[in-house]
Amino acid sequence: MSKGPGLFADIGKKAKDLLTKDYNSDQKFSVSTYSDAGVALTSTAVKKGGLSTGDIATQYKYKNVVVDVKVDTESNISTTFTIADIVPSTKTIASFKVPDYNGGKLEVQYFHDHATFTTAVASNQSPAIDFSATIGTPSIAFGAEAGYDTTSGNFTKYTAGISVTQSVYNASIMLGDKGDSIKASFSTNENTFTVGGQYVLDPLTTVKAKLNNYGKLGALLQHEVIPKSMLTISGEIDTKSLDKHPKFGLAIAVKP
Repeated sequence: MSKGPGLFADIGKKAKDLLTKDYNSDQKFSVSTYSDAGVALTSTAVKKGGLSTGDIATQYKYKNVVVDVKVDTESNISTTFTIADIVPSTKTIASFKVPDYNGGKLEVQYFHDHATFTTAVASNQSPAIDFSATIGTPSIAFGAEAGYDTTSGNFTKYTAGISVTQSVYNASIMLGDKGDSIKASFSTNENTFTVGGQYVLDPLTTVKAKLNNYGKLGALLQHEVIPKSMLTISGEIDTKSLDKHPKFGLAIAVKP
């Protein structure tokens, strides 16, 4: 794929990942294996909070084909097939759920050095069409997306955004809800302001922390125990209600 501006869905992703990625209150265990033929298999089990059940996911990779299968707590099975370069610079993604076949979708992504385009069609009785476009570079990108309901003939959504990505900071602004809201860590009904940071203690250890205006403090420690195998411990506490129990999460990813 090209080294262009990325997909519209990626706008603001790095800035959002700083505040959300790896923070969790679940227990997660992941194991990856690789064969000499280039086949990669990753299995992940997630226990949701204090529940006795959780999600199980498996990913299979071989050359330009990726297959993801996930079974949730209600025994719903989600399967996604991703094939790259059927046509040069494209990626095709087909997904469906069992037993809810109305949750299926077919998406085609096209990548160029200065632009990307996507089109997605839902596989239900009243199919909706989503499309998006992004122009720019890896450092600065402008994009927009829209959704169209083929039954009613109305646009269900349209969103625009700009993203700036540099080596020391990331920022983005999104104009969403059909132009009714500006999202830069804000929502329509209640405003939330979150600040966060990341610090690399050594080549194997990283710490992150975040605090929002409601007093919720989150922190995590991520350490590479052995090469390619990560241990992540995270937690969250409400500084305005210290009598509430804090949340803790544990994730282990093992790769040979």
